[in-house]
Formats: sequence, structure tokens, C-alpha cells
Amino acid sequence: MVDFTAVVAGAGPAGLAAAALFAKEGVTTSLVAPAPAEDPRTVALMQPSIQLLRYLDIWPGSLEGVTAPLRKLRMIDDTGALLTAPSLEFDSQELNLEVFGWNIPLDQLLPVLRKRAEELGVIFIEATATNAKSEGDAIHISLSNASEISASVCIAADGANSAMRTAAGIATDSWSYDQAAIATSFSHSMGHHNVSTEYHKSAGPFTTVPLPENRSSLVWMERPARAAALIAMNDKELAAEIQIETHGELGLISNLGPRKSFPMKGLTARQFAKERVILIGEAAHVVPPIGAQGLNMSLRDAALAADLILASKDAGSGGVMADYNAARRAEVLPRQKLIDLMNKSLLLGLLPLEGARALSLSTLHYVGPLKRFVMQHGLSPMHNLPFAMRAS
Repeated sequence: MVDFTAVVAGAGPAGLAAAALFAKEGVTTSLVAPAPAEDPRTVALMQPSIQLLRYLDIWPGSLEGVTAPLRKLRMIDDTGALLTAPSLEFDSQELNLEVFGWNIPLDQLLPVLRKRAEELGVIFIEATATNAKSEGDAIHISLSNASEISASVCIAADGANSAMRTAAGIATDSWSYDQAAIATSFSHSMGHHNVSTEYHKSAGPFTTVPLPENRSSLVWMERPARAAALIAMNDKELAAEIQIETHGELGLISNLGPRKSFPMKGLTARQFAKERVILIGEAAHVVPPIGAQGLNMSLRDAALAADLILASKDAGSGGVMADYNAARRAEVLPRQKLIDLMNKSLLLGLLPLEGARALSLSTLHYVGPLKRFVMQHGLSPMHNLPFAMRAS
């Protein structure tokens, strides 16, 4: 006899979404995680992810007033390299969409997801899942409070250093970039017109994403020493640097929000499911913040896990593990390789890589059908989606 059908380890957005999806369908679910730390980042959620929030009955709700729509996405070659690409603009109207998605502050999204999960009956345990052992038709999970719970399946949403992944015996391939990402937000005197701009610079992308009114969030990827120097600046100094990097396109920069720096790393688990443990989010894959792929992939992990668990008599069966592993690796690995190549083409400064990047972006700029294909599959995928992500 198990305590729960599903135990989710980790209370990030993917873990909370997974727990809420399970509970909505009547799956007895517990979520194990310590209290979350503050996070100044925002997340650009594309239409399938927004549909998942709608399916959970939390969109738009209280999030409406704190989010901004993403109508256009721009990519600007700002490297100063010998081979440069033309500016590239993706317009949601080209896909007959009003918007690609919405930009949502994490400190607003996480409480809403948690509240909904609680309403749906998820049992929250404030502890850390430290170890697990699969025996027969159950997995037994050890917690930091010296207790143990059992389930048919464990959803490992416990991050890049996942203890549950280690307990399942899943190896990883990991690497580091000579970069750190600075996350913050700021006000500006000119309008953003709901356009997100990704400036490609020699140290990595510098990306502004709209927030309500004349405010934007920022993810600025820089060399570690430069990132440390920027973090140490006072608000006035950092605002001046942001204004320079945006070429004054947003006007006067002011009123900076909290800031935080994150080292840039990549990771791929060699299996995405094993021994009654399903990996979602950064427990399975870590990518640099390029092209708004990270959390959107993670939410798709959660939604597919829900589909497979609901369709099986044994939520942690070998069949569920195999189907999840095959489906998610087929989508995640090509995206991850493309993001890695794009980032390295900026960082390494090698002429062949710069030429390949310039040629690829130029082709998208001039070949309309190919550009629409990339938008459809990269920014607004509508095919082979899990149930909760399908357009209503």
C-alpha cells in the first residue's frame, strides 16, 4: 500500500504545475520541497504553456494585471563581428495569433500555482527529498525530516542537482559556459510596444522582455568577471549600462528591480525516466535562457507526465518510463543542441560559427515559409501537444 500515487519533489513552476495537473484528475499527490527562495526572474510563457494555466483555471485570473503580452520577438546582431546577420523579427500575426505568449514574474506565478495545487488537494510537505529506492510496485522516498513516504511514481522536479535523479541511478552530461546571466527589471521612458528584443552580443544575448506599462525584465548574459562588476554597481550606474546596451531604444532607464546573477551551465540526463522516477525541468535538461525555451519545455514535461500517468494502471510502470523517455528526448535534445550552438557561436568568436549563425538568420529573414515554420515549431508549437496544452 502506497501513501500517494505521485510524489513531486521540487516546488518550482514545473513541479507545482505537475502536482496540480495530477490532483485535478483525481491522482493522490504530495509535493515535497523546502520553502522557495526569492527569484527576480520573469518567464515568457508561449501559448501552449498559457493553455496549461488556463486548463488549471488560473489564467488569466490575478495574473492578468502583472503580465504583458508578447506580440513580436526581435533578434538583433549586435556582435560587431566581421560576418553579421540582418535583424530578424517574428510577428505573432504571421501565424494568425494575437500574441505569442505572456511574460510573467516568477514571484507572481509561483504563489498562484501553489494556491491552486492546494485547492485541488495536493499535500505539501516542507522538507527535501534526499533519497529514494524502487521496490516492486512502489518507490520509497526518504525526507530530510527523517520520515519516509511511498508512491507509485516520483516526479523529480528538484533541479539540476537532483537527488531523485541520483537515487534512480541516472547519469548526466553537463558542461559550463564562460558566462553568467544577470536577471533584473527596469522602467524606461519610451514604450516597448509589447516587443521582446534579443540583442546578440559577443558575450551572449542581452534580452529585454515587456512587463506592464513602461517596464521590462532583463536577462543579460556576460563574462563572469564583467557580470560580477555589473552586479556590484549601484542602480544609477547599472541603469546607465543598460541604456548603452539597448542603444537608447527604450529611452531613459530607471527604477531597477532586485537583481541576481546565475552561472551559465548546460545539462542533459542520459535517461529522462527510470526506476519509477520521471525527470522534469532542470532535473532532465538545462539550457541557457535563449529563445524562451527553458520553462516552456519544462511545463511540457509536466503535462506529458500527467498524460502518461493518467493512462496507465501503474503510474510508475516500465511502459510509462519508456514512453516518457522516448517522447521527451525526441523533442528536447534537438532544441538543446540548437540553443547550445547559438550560444557558442557568440561566445567563441570563431569565423566559421559566426558565418553559420549569420547565414542561418539571413535565411530566416529572407525566406518567409521557413521563417513561419520556425515560428510554428519553436515559438508556438501546436502539434503532438499533451492534453492540458492543446488549444481550447
